[in-house]
Amino acid sequence: MSAEVRPRRGSRPGRPLSVAGHGPRKRFGQHFLADRSVLEAIVSAIRPLRGEHVIEVGPGLAALTGPLLDHLERLHVVEIDRDLCARLRRRWPAERLILLEGDALSVDLAPVLGVPGQLEPIRIVGNLPYNISTPLLVRLLQIRDRVLDQHFLLQKEVVDRVVAAPGRADYGRLSVLLQAFYQVEKLFDVPPTAFDPPPRVDSALLRMTVREAPLTEATDALQQVLAAAFSQRRKMLRTTLLPWLEARGVQPAGIDGTMRAEEVDVPTYCALADALRSISSIL
Repeated sequence: MSAEVRPRRGSRPGRPLSVAGHGPRKRFGQHFLADRSVLEAIVSAIRPLRGEHVIEVGPGLAALTGPLLDHLERLHVVEIDRDLCARLRRRWPAERLILLEGDALSVDLAPVLGVPGQLEPIRIVGNLPYNISTPLLVRLLQIRDRVLDQHFLLQKEVVDRVVAAPGRADYGRLSVLLQAFYQVEKLFDVPPTAFDPPPRVDSALLRMTVREAPLTEATDALQQVLAAAFSQRRKMLRTTLLPWLEARGVQPAGIDGTMRAEEVDVPTYCALADALRSISSIL
């Protein structure tokens, strides 16, 4: 079970937002990380090294940006808030902080991925707004071949889903989809008091290390299999996933029809995705 990083006794989370001069915007899901001990723990977990290619998603008031730049020659950041982008430009020169202004869910990532053929792996970090965390994790699958690892501060419930093992209530589509391509680890919990304003839920730091050999390359087929399996997760597979597969020409050998979706492990789902893609390519 992961530990929790708590503020030091007598420490203050950070400057009040009224002093920082920027009020949180609900439409962007802004909860600014302000506790120094938590920031130190995150940077220690990331261990950024000079010369590395790092992208920070959602730098906000730059609480993490500054400590990262203490270790890096340059940092790429993706920020949607125009006012915060202006603050970032005033604080650091463009050669040190390379800013891409826009929504991380839709912005063109080509400028931060580098030129074609560049071998330098990318590391991605961020304190993600809760309202975009799951779709962003799925979107980043598209560039996983360029990525070394990812460290995200997320809602604890989402992190628990990502790292869940088969048989647990929180094991589901997101667990399988991400574990097929990453080694995932929950590092520590973070209480609401570490943020300004405090969210209503706990957070946790997630580490995602890209697998050198993914359990499947059939990303689209895997998502189709998972949708069929988990759309009615409390029903037995003999009435949900197995008929769906058989209708598409896939004979799922070795799967007990009395099992439910959360009882099937990640390698088995990946094998089904490979079989589905193989059949689809023949038809």
